[in-house]
Amino acid sequence: MKNVHHEDLNQVIESLESNLESGLSKDKVTQLKEKYGENALVSKKGRSLAMMIFDQFKDFMIILLIIAAGLSIYLGEAIEGIVIMGIVILNAALGAYQENRASNALEALKSMAAPKAKVLRDGQVTEISSKEIVPGDIVVLEAGDYVPADLRLTDTVNLKIDESALTGESVAVEKDAKAAIDEEAALGDRINCAYMSTIVTYGRGQGIVVGTGMDTEIGHIATMLNETEETLTPLQMNLAKFGRQLGILCVAVCIIIFGLGAIRGEDYFELFMTAVSLAVAAIPEGLAAVITVVLSMGMQKMIKRNAIMKRLSAVETLGSTSTICTDKTGTLTQNKMTVLKAFDGVDEWDVTGTGYGFEGDLVNEEGNDTSSLTRLFQVATLCNDADINEGEVIGDPTEGALIVLAAKAGFIKMDLNKEHPRLQEFPFDSDRKLMSTLHEIDKEHVMLTKGAPDVILGRSTKVLFGGELVDLTASMRQTILNKNKEYAEKPCVFWAMPIKSFPKMPTLWRKRKP
Repeated sequence: MKNVHHEDLNQVIESLESNLESGLSKDKVTQLKEKYGENALVSKKGRSLAMMIFDQFKDFMIILLIIAAGLSIYLGEAIEGIVIMGIVILNAALGAYQENRASNALEALKSMAAPKAKVLRDGQVTEISSKEIVPGDIVVLEAGDYVPADLRLTDTVNLKIDESALTGESVAVEKDAKAAIDEEAALGDRINCAYMSTIVTYGRGQGIVVGTGMDTEIGHIATMLNETEETLTPLQMNLAKFGRQLGILCVAVCIIIFGLGAIRGEDYFELFMTAVSLAVAAIPEGLAAVITVVLSMGMQKMIKRNAIMKRLSAVETLGSTSTICTDKTGTLTQNKMTVLKAFDGVDEWDVTGTGYGFEGDLVNEEGNDTSSLTRLFQVATLCNDADINEGEVIGDPTEGALIVLAAKAGFIKMDLNKEHPRLQEFPFDSDRKLMSTLHEIDKEHVMLTKGAPDVILGRSTKVLFGGELVDLTASMRQTILNKNKEYAEKPCVFWAMPIKSFPKMPTLWRKRKP
């Protein structure tokens, strides 16, 4: 549906003949399946391996080599002719193999689709295959779910969705079902909608399906892939130009030799054989072999770096690139954050290890006694909605980094959650800029908070400096700000320290994200 983000929600629901309370009926679903088909991406018929091999022989230089091989055999130079044909066949085989291996761009998009989805039908929430979803279905979203189709959101509770697969922006987008969106708003600004193949990282929500299969935003990308026309690479164009010039030169030489011989009264057949022999000798049959070998070596190096070239000649195109203009987002990296420094107001710790593996430690000049950071580790673990499973974060990457930080000091999320269960929570929101959770620690109710530096500093009255609870003076505040500035000026540094604020709220925690 066009401009569904701008339309009134009730009108959207009415136009789809759905119901927020009960969803679609079984009979209605059957009708819609016949009308819209499966909720799946459709690809154009791929080229056969035989066609891929045939296309390798369309290059003018290759045609010239085939002609040269044929003439060499005809002139009695069978070995030379066989070598030239061997080079041509090897070049075609390598090119076809690489193209066949890299022709799965659309299949990769298909694999991103959600395998299962929770929908409301006949008043009951059921889990079905995402292929069975139809426009008008009411979809239930929770953290960790793939969005199975394009949705107009009907309800959101702290819902955040990672839309990097669609927009390239790695930071999760905070969604709001009640937001009024301008008709001309860009895709990334439509916070009252959710799109197929994106991932829910936080909170929960509900939405009505407004687009399935190729009618989704990711489906439009698939359509563009289907319609993409093949273009020649700079290397292919240069080789084609060189081949044409060489062919013209060879023909010209043949004509000149034949003409001069005819003027002298030589035998026409002997003249023809001599001219052809000179033309074959002028063709650099080793050129294709050298190019194929060099490009193959480059391709192998790219494969080792997990990059697949669709055509051998594309390796040279990438190598010729002098400038790449791009917006740095987590999609260009692994979108994994790692805490590198920890500060307790007095001492500073270096955090070893990278990524979401728990291997690593906290070290400083005074030794490894991290007792002054105990409260910080509790906040990092308990005031946190993310989790890590086999090296992959489930939830926000920043919160994943905090779990790893605490784990390196021996504070395991599963154990702390059992020991100090969450009694109440105040989720993070863009207005408050804080997240708070209430726990029982040492027989006291303790509220743990993390959030924006300026907000927490503005509310804080006390601070844990070196593990000791003291009043937050102006000089201490300046020390924190100076350390904040020092870390902020360093690339890729994430820092944390414990701060106390409010009576009966013993510890707050402030964080810095570069």
